[in-house]
Amino acid sequence: MHALLPLLLACAPRPPPEALPAPLLLPPVAERREHVHSEHGVERADPYHWLRFREDPAVMAYIQAENAYTEAMLAPLSGLQQQLYDELLARVQETDSSPPYRHGDWVYYSRTEQGKSYEIHCRRSPERGTAEQVLVDENLLAEGQDYFQLGSWEPSPDHRLLAYTVDVAGDEIYELRFEDLATGELLEDRIEGSYWSVVWANDNRTVFYLTLDAALRPWRVYRHRLGTPRSDDLLVYQEDDERFHVHLGKTRSQAFVTLTMASTVTTEVRLLSADEPEGQPWIVAERHQGMEYAVAHRGDRLWITTNDCDDEQGAHADCALNFKLVSAPVQASSRSEWVDALPHREQLRVLGVEAFASHLVVREREAGQLQLRLLDPDSGQSQRVQLPEDSYVLWREDNAEFEARSYRFGYSSMVTPDSVFEADLRTGERTLLKEIPVLGYDRSQYRTDRLWVDARDGTRVPMAVVHRAELALDGSHPALLFGYGAYGMSYDAEWDATVLSLLDRGFVVGVAQVRGGGDLGRPWYEAGKLEHKPNSFTDFIDCAEHLVAQGYTSPDSLAISGTSAGGLLMGAVTNMRPDLFRVGLAHVPFVDVVSTMLDESIPLTAIEWEEWGDPRQPEAFETMLAYSPYDNVSAQDYPALLVTSGLNDPRVQYWEPTKWVARLRALGTGDAPLLLKTHMGAGHAGSSGRYGHLEDRALDYAFVLDALEGRVVVTTR
Repeated sequence: MHALLPLLLACAPRPPPEALPAPLLLPPVAERREHVHSEHGVERADPYHWLRFREDPAVMAYIQAENAYTEAMLAPLSGLQQQLYDELLARVQETDSSPPYRHGDWVYYSRTEQGKSYEIHCRRSPERGTAEQVLVDENLLAEGQDYFQLGSWEPSPDHRLLAYTVDVAGDEIYELRFEDLATGELLEDRIEGSYWSVVWANDNRTVFYLTLDAALRPWRVYRHRLGTPRSDDLLVYQEDDERFHVHLGKTRSQAFVTLTMASTVTTEVRLLSADEPEGQPWIVAERHQGMEYAVAHRGDRLWITTNDCDDEQGAHADCALNFKLVSAPVQASSRSEWVDALPHREQLRVLGVEAFASHLVVREREAGQLQLRLLDPDSGQSQRVQLPEDSYVLWREDNAEFEARSYRFGYSSMVTPDSVFEADLRTGERTLLKEIPVLGYDRSQYRTDRLWVDARDGTRVPMAVVHRAELALDGSHPALLFGYGAYGMSYDAEWDATVLSLLDRGFVVGVAQVRGGGDLGRPWYEAGKLEHKPNSFTDFIDCAEHLVAQGYTSPDSLAISGTSAGGLLMGAVTNMRPDLFRVGLAHVPFVDVVSTMLDESIPLTAIEWEEWGDPRQPEAFETMLAYSPYDNVSAQDYPALLVTSGLNDPRVQYWEPTKWVARLRALGTGDAPLLLKTHMGAGHAGSSGRYGHLEDRALDYAFVLDALEGRVVVTTR
């Protein structure tokens, strides 16, 4: 393996591809070291188990060899990659600003500057006539760092201090810092090894923060008083159940600090008075398996989104599967005091509620589409915000003020760039505040549709597609199909300016909203998890076949892409139907399912037994082993694959994609390219900064275009 490095590095500088054919490069071959797992009477050979031990010099040597091989193999595409990057960047208005939002006497906003990778967070005071004040310039904080991520930044209630968290490794371990906004100087208080979130108490001197356990699970809440040593910080709460993560928040009313303990299917919320930071949090409703809830506060009542059962000891099947909205007195001591405000409905999922002084904003999903309901809790009257398209995505924007008279939200579709709207809380009237500029874009040139695919078991699966308006559906076009399908997370048809470079080359781009996501409510999620997980894979295959059958593309022209749990999807479907796809992108793929879910030392393992199953149980083991991509690699021709990983990734450990590629090299047949790129200084999200993101996308698209060879024609306008 070590002998390959000089050869690979020597091959890296090469003439343009049209000058001469690329020389034959030999891929790295990972050493096979005998290792056998034995569970439930089944022996699993794992000859690449050793790749998880990063302290072994051979591990880093192999990863570096794979990176060098990938660099050499992609060198002939450098011109195409640069062309794509230039196209992606040319659509970006590099100097821009977000719509300012009110917070106290100030308006806050973020802006970008040409040539700078990161945002600059600012404020000004219209009443005081103050000039712009820069609070956090991420570009300055990122100087000299290979990776940078700002976690959260929170002004104190009196707006005189700023707390913010930074991660410079991609491992999601943050440092908490404090700034005096009058002088711009950092306080001596620094808290290393914290999590991303921080919450202020109302005294302007006390903050609450989280720390991580050995498996990088947020589990302890501490209270810190500025100006005191960290050794004096008080432990407020510790979560000993390894299935639960702790989340920190604060109600918009500013009355309570919230501690939410959440597993995959169970939550428990505790409230602590923000006016009494030295007090003790109390439980809103004690946890019981299968019950989830989230809390908002208004006046003397809590507003709770929950799947609560009528019987406190009731079976999960008897619960409000699609959730409902209830209210309760702030100090309610029993769920018997909970009163339905919006009852459970089988065809409508209640996603959450946000409380304001005059109204509640309820986020819902019906027939796969997100909706906003404005509810007057005093009269019980409600109305939905009318939205301009049939297929779109919504998200929450900054709504800091409890007394606000309007609600700000984000909106986009596959043909509408990211936009920010405000809706009047009383009338529902919608006002566009800003649409992100996309230079040179004319939406009339593109068309998006929502399709319904008949899956093999009769289930109708939604899929969104976008393409050039004039495209003839004759089966001759290349396509890129995205998928995810896990955790109940919906894969909505959102705006992505980068795919314009594919659409203008004749591509159809699609999003398969497979079971396991939340696209059609909670039952859709339940139908694609645990023992039902294979539905996610067959749904995706059925969506791909539908694209072929309806003339959108052909198997020889079909590319697929998925990230993390979507990378598991890529691994499973390429094992099941490698003939259906020509090329795949698998980013930080979760592919070594059984071994990972048996290892409790790995972050997320224990909490995710309720998502994937606990392979310590024979039935779950059998189900997971049947689809685990790494365990099911076989001697067959696979599509071209570009696989990425992050050396510091705490969510999908680097060795999963590394082992998968090693086994694919050993067992796969055919001559399709198989490349592994490991980000040596990053984590789950890949490259940081907006230019790094564009570089990653340009690389992806160059690989796809090359794998599809002459099947792509640039559209002339």
